[in-house]
Amino acid sequence: MKKEIRRVTNVILLMFVSLFAASSAMQVFNADSLNNDSRNQRAVYDGYKTQRGAILVDNKPIAESVQTSDAYHYLRKYSGQEYSALTGFYSLYLGRTSLENFLDSSLRGDNSAQFFEQLNALFSGNPVTGASVELTIDPEIQKVAWDALGNKKGAVIAMDPTTGKILALVSKPGFDANLLSTHNTIDAAANYKNLLTAKGSPLIDRAIGGNLYAPGSIFKLVVAAAAFESGKYTPASTLPNPRTYKLPGTKTVITNSGESSCGGAPTVSISTALKLSCNIPFAQLGVALGQDAIAKQAKAFGFGDAVSIPLKSTPSVYPSNMDEAQTAMSAFGQFDVRVSPLQMLMVTSAIANSGVEMQPYLVDQIFTANLTLLNKSQPTELTRSISTSTAESLRRMMISAVASGVSSNARIPGVEVAGKTGTAQNGPNDPYTLWFTGFAPANSPRVAVTVVIEDGGGMGQGGRGNTLAAPIARIVMQAVLKK
Repeated sequence: MKKEIRRVTNVILLMFVSLFAASSAMQVFNADSLNNDSRNQRAVYDGYKTQRGAILVDNKPIAESVQTSDAYHYLRKYSGQEYSALTGFYSLYLGRTSLENFLDSSLRGDNSAQFFEQLNALFSGNPVTGASVELTIDPEIQKVAWDALGNKKGAVIAMDPTTGKILALVSKPGFDANLLSTHNTIDAAANYKNLLTAKGSPLIDRAIGGNLYAPGSIFKLVVAAAAFESGKYTPASTLPNPRTYKLPGTKTVITNSGESSCGGAPTVSISTALKLSCNIPFAQLGVALGQDAIAKQAKAFGFGDAVSIPLKSTPSVYPSNMDEAQTAMSAFGQFDVRVSPLQMLMVTSAIANSGVEMQPYLVDQIFTANLTLLNKSQPTELTRSISTSTAESLRRMMISAVASGVSSNARIPGVEVAGKTGTAQNGPNDPYTLWFTGFAPANSPRVAVTVVIEDGGGMGQGGRGNTLAAPIARIVMQAVLKK
């Protein structure tokens, strides 16, 4: 009998120990992740008990908490739509998004790095004030990028390719986050519904993801990199140069832009094909390389991976299980290739930085209310995606594309610019997606810029990357170089 009682006692004791261990794990080890979950409405309500830290650009708040006379004590205020893709919103009714979500524990003041401040608050009885976050964004460059995009739907990102420091990140259309931070939950719900159904989907951050885009000819940079990395090709390697090309195994015929041959000679070099942005040579190159070689290079650049800046990007896609015709289409950025502007900025920055991709970052530093530094970001090498020699070959080809090719509207007087335009098709009657990606100065890069414009920039299938996207990038690059 005693034996059975001991057994039951041990089982009950084991249950209590297991329960204690599980609850401790949830409350201690998982505290940050639970608090940072945007679905945790209790954390949102608790967040109003203390003053939330500010999000700063050049030491000026673009998001801050101001005192109120209502039951919630503080209201989140935002400076304008040009920063909406960065800040997101902090809402009593809707939770939080973007940096308000990814930096929530620091802004709220209960990050594990703020332990001593929390301890001091416990003994003093004074509430913890959230930490403030200083971004890497340059307010002048952000405004230039916002204004340059005008009323077009799309995105602009500018970054120092040698450090990964993001200087501007714009997504249009933007939205007024104050409409969602209101304490009136009825108004917040109505405003949110209006934004969800608004023309242009303003709540989507087009710079880092959303639905992704067909890259068109800017993807030729990835294919050219795959060719050079294979050791079988150089920029001078030539390909047949017909006026039309029938996709392997099909009756489908493709042409270059303007339906001409690429430069008029019987053969064309890879360098010239990139400069003039010809589809047929790259389709043939794609078939010769095969999808596996292109996929390997795309993966080396980061395709398939989400990037945390700390906003999390949508992984870009290079399709698999293609036949030769589909591989040919993919080689000039069509078929099912899909990319984010951030991904193509990383490809471009790797070329600018001698083949090394730096980790892109938005947060410069995090500090407490008494100015104690909690975190200071440092440039971090992410990966070497191409060799130095491949990067040099691509850089020279991109210089040629701007100086004497179809990317000419990115030229800056007195400055050598490296770049590539793209005009991606989306369907028989759908407007094109327009691109530019490049860097300057080409020999000593200070800035890399990627621009995407949706809906043909209002010109349907009449818009071109060189006509609309390249001038925007030029304006942004000039603004950086003047500083």
